[in-house]
This record gives sequence, C-alpha cells and structure tokens, in this order.
Amino acid sequence: MAVELTLGAAILVALVLYALSGGADYGGGMWDLLALGPRAQRQREAIEHAIGPIWEANHVWLILVIVVLFTGFPTAFAVIMTALHIPMTAILVGIVLRGSAFVFRRYDVRDDAVHRRWSTLFGAASFFTPFLLGLCLGALASGEIRVAGGRVSSGFLAGWTGPFAVACGLFAQGLFAFLAATYLTVDTEREPDLQEDFRKRALASGLFLAPVAALTFLLARDGAPYIFARLTSWWAPLLLAVTSVCAVGALAALWARRFHWARMAAVGQVTCILVGWGLAQYPHVVVPDLTLTNTATVPSTLDALRSALAVGAVVLFPAFGYLLYVFKRRQSLPPKRGASV
Repeated sequence: MAVELTLGAAILVALVLYALSGGADYGGGMWDLLALGPRAQRQREAIEHAIGPIWEANHVWLILVIVVLFTGFPTAFAVIMTALHIPMTAILVGIVLRGSAFVFRRYDVRDDAVHRRWSTLFGAASFFTPFLLGLCLGALASGEIRVAGGRVSSGFLAGWTGPFAVACGLFAQGLFAFLAATYLTVDTEREPDLQEDFRKRALASGLFLAPVAALTFLLARDGAPYIFARLTSWWAPLLLAVTSVCAVGALAALWARRFHWARMAAVGQVTCILVGWGLAQYPHVVVPDLTLTNTATVPSTLDALRSALAVGAVVLFPAFGYLLYVFKRRQSLPPKRGASV
C-alpha cells in the first residue's frame, strides 16, 4: 500500500476513535445542559464523574489528525484551514470554552448561581462544537470548496453554509448525544433510577437519528453529488446493512435493558458511519480537487511520519488503555453525599 494511503487510513482511524471517546464527551455535555427533573443534579454528577478523569486525554486523537494532515498533506491542510477558517476558529473557541467551564465548575466557589453559569457554558459549548465539526466534514465532501493554483478560489463561505453541511452538523450532534446516553446507561448501573433516565435519553436520541440520517442522505444528492454517487455504489448496501443492524440492535438492547450490548452496538454503529464516510470520500481529502496523492509531501517525510506513527502506537495504545482501566474499573458513581468513603 502506498504510504499516503496508510497515512490517510491513520487519519480515519483517529477520527473514529475521537468520535467514540471525545464525541461521547460532547454528548455528555449536551445531556448536562438538558438535565431535568428532581434528579437533575445527580445526572450532572454522573456525567462529570464519567468524563472527568479522561476527557482531556481523548483530544489526543484530534491532535493526531491535525499533526498527520499538517505533516503529510500540507497543501490539504492549508486549503482546509483557509477555506474553513471561520468554523475552525469557532471549533477551537468551543473546545477551550468547554474545557475551561468544566474545570471552573469543579473548582469555583460552591454557589448554585456560579455552578449554573459554568454548567450553561459547558453545555452550550458541548452543543455547538460537534455541530461545527459535522459542518466542516460536510463542507469537505460538498465539492463546493475549489482550489486553483494551490489556492482557495471559492471564498470563505463555500461548503459549510449549505443545507447539506448543516444536516451533517445536526447528525453529528444527534450521534454524539446518542453515544453519550448509551455509555451512561452502563456507567450508572449501580443507580437504577439514573440508569433509566439515560436509557430514555438514549432511546429518544437514537430514534431522532433516523430522520436526520435520511435527510442528510437526500440532501447529498445536490449538496454532495460525488459522495451521493459513492454511497450508491456496489459496496454501500452492505455497509448500510451492517450499520442498520447495529443501530436497530442498539435500540433493541436499550429497550430490553441489555446495556452492555447496547454500548457495543452503538460503537459499531458510529464506526460504520465514519468508515462509510471515509470510503465514500476516498481518495479525496477535499472534494473534488485535492486527493491523498496530489497533496502528499515528499516521500522521505511520508516514510518518517509512518515510522513515527508505528513507534508512537506502541506507546499510545497501551497507555490509553491503562488510563481507561485505572479510572473505569472503579465504581461508576462517586459516593452519595454524607456516605463514608
């Protein structure tokens, strides 16, 4: 396999891992903002406990995507950051605001008004950041970002302001909300009332995904014709079938209260969706002008980057797995107030 294809696959794998980890953190922030009822505070505590120890580490996958893109495909990086500099800047602001609000909510003065203020900022940033991420992915697939002579020729509003990109943003929001609620049904297994709250949220967001996915697919006919054509090619029905089985299986497992099975099915669903998007866009980085081949840097740099990724993986994956083991093996929820530790 050509080196650039290997690096492109690495970018796709990192995006999948970011969605499965960081995406669920965004979804947790959405449910934090939407916490309602007499158990609202306990719901927020459950979300904070679930994502608190590892949420910063999950950004390593997004950093990996940026580093590989910048180092291995500098022309594509320059075009993306130029054409999408408005939503990309907003994404950066959202990530910073979200992280800052999460920390300040934890360590600021223990006052209800102060806590609500930081919670609102944390939840709002968790809502609009994944929307913008989906918006950017939709823009890259739209075919509206054009490049001439190595420079963006389509302006700064092309791609990400269209209906298809907006639908992709809404789909990303729904997908991350569903993933987070499904994860939380497992994290709250020692608190049946909270588990039931998140079960209902997972079912609602999972059902919401179906019409949004259908709308995104229909809008792709005009909004992303290259992607639409690829999604109707020979391999697409098989991948769609697997994705549908995972989606229906996740909802059925949630309905039957088989929460560990639901989590595995949700992971499979998200993975199939992103792999399908990657296959549909291949070999393009930015449709239709930039591909993995015509934006790749010199072979010596590509070889060095591939070697660095191979060595780094030997360290990164065990370290990340151990981090999850250390924090996730503990009790799902912190002790109730007043309980002995």
